[in-house]
Amino acid sequence: MRVHLQALGCRLNEAELETWSRDFREQGYELADGAEDADLIVVNTCAVTEESVKKSRKLVRRAHRDNPTAKLVMSGCYASLSPEAAAADLGVDLVVPNPDKDRLVEIAQKALELPTMPAIATEPGENALLKRGRQRAFIKVQDGCRYRCTFCIVTTARGEERSRSIDEVIEEINKVHAEGINEVVLAGVHLGGYGSDIDSNLFSLVKAVLERTEMPRIRLGSLEPWDLPEGFWALFKNPRLMPHLHLPLQSGADSVLRRMARRCKTGEYQELLQQARNEVADFNVTTDIIVGFPGETEEEWQTSMAYVEQQDFGHIHIFAYSPREGTKAARLDGHLSREIKRERSQQLHDMAAASKRKIMQQFVGREFEILVEGKPQIDEEGKLRYYGYTPNFLRIAITGEEQDDLNNKLIIAETLSVSDDGEALIARRVRTL
Repeated sequence: MRVHLQALGCRLNEAELETWSRDFREQGYELADGAEDADLIVVNTCAVTEESVKKSRKLVRRAHRDNPTAKLVMSGCYASLSPEAAAADLGVDLVVPNPDKDRLVEIAQKALELPTMPAIATEPGENALLKRGRQRAFIKVQDGCRYRCTFCIVTTARGEERSRSIDEVIEEINKVHAEGINEVVLAGVHLGGYGSDIDSNLFSLVKAVLERTEMPRIRLGSLEPWDLPEGFWALFKNPRLMPHLHLPLQSGADSVLRRMARRCKTGEYQELLQQARNEVADFNVTTDIIVGFPGETEEEWQTSMAYVEQQDFGHIHIFAYSPREGTKAARLDGHLSREIKRERSQQLHDMAAASKRKIMQQFVGREFEILVEGKPQIDEEGKLRYYGYTPNFLRIAITGEEQDDLNNKLIIAETLSVSDDGEALIARRVRTL
C-alpha cells in the first residue's frame, strides 16, 4: 500500500510529517512521491492565518481531485479548529485532531481498516527522508503553548503543552542518524517551554542530545526570546550545536508589542542579542516581523524600522497582518489598509535584504563545515553549484562538478564572495570530511 504525505505551514508540521513517514515505513507501507500514485493521502494542515486556511483547503481539494479513489486523512491546526466543516466540505475520510496526531498511523489503520503490512516489506535501514532528497530531520519534542499572543490562533488549535520524554527524543535522533541523516532540528510550538509538564527543561534536553547522540549537526527551532533557560549559551561551546537561533520579535515598537501581548520589550531583546553575540562566536539571529498590526501608526512603524535596522538580522520573515477569526487582535480597532501594509512590507523587505548582505559580507574569506543538500543546480550565471548552509545558517553555493556526488556529504568550503542577489555566499570546496 502506497502513502503520500503533504504538509503546509510550520516546522512542527514538517517534523510530524517526517515522523509519520517513519511510522508508515515501519508498518511496511511504501511512500508515494505524488498523490496520484497513492492509496492513502495524509495532509497536515495549517491555520495560522486566514490565507493558511484557504491554502489548506485548496491542498486537500487538489489531493482529492488528483486521486479521487485514495483514502484521504486530514490533520493539523485547521483540521483541529474546524473538524466537522473540514470533513463535510472537503470529503475527507478521516480527521485526526492535533491531540491525537502522534497516533495518526495507528488511528488511520483502525478507522480506515488499512491492511497490516508484513514486516519483511520494509528494507532494513532504508530511509524515506533521503529518498525524498532530505538531509535534515525535524524532531518534534513538544506541542502546545501556554501563552496567548493576541494575533495567534495556533495556541487554541494545539492545546495545552505536552512534552516528549528525553529518552524518546534521543531514541528518534539516534534512529534517523543511523539511517543517514546528518542534521536535526528540535521543533515545537513553544520550544522554550519544553519540559514544563514533565519536570524538565530545554537546557536538559539539549545537553542530553549532545551527550547521548553523535548527530553531527543539531539546530533549534523558533524560540521565544523570553524563554531561554539559565546557562543556555554554555551549550554552544559544543560545536555540534549550530550557532543560530530564530527569535521572533514581531515589532520594534514597545507600544505595538503590548497590544500583541508579547512578553519581551525591545530593550530586553537587544540585551539578549548582545549577550548571544558576546558568548557565541559567529552567532546569527533571524526573526519574524508582523507588518500593519491593528492600530500601528506611522510613528510606531518608523520606530520599529529604526530598531530593526540596528539589530543586524541575518534574515527577516515578513508577515503582513491579516485578521484571524477567534483571536483578540481581530477585534481590535484600527485595521490598516492593504495598500499601507504592502508599502510597509516593501520598505522592510529592502532593509532586510541590505541587512542580510551586510551579514554575509562579514563571512567572506572564511572556511566552514557545510552539509551539502541535494543534487547540483545550474545558477543564474550558468555555473554548477551545490547548496547548503553554514553552521550559523547562511545559505552557501559551492562550485562543483556533477560527478562529485556531494549530496548529504559534510565538506569544508571556503567562502569567496556574496552572490549578486545577496541570497547566498559563493564558495569553493576545500575537502570532503
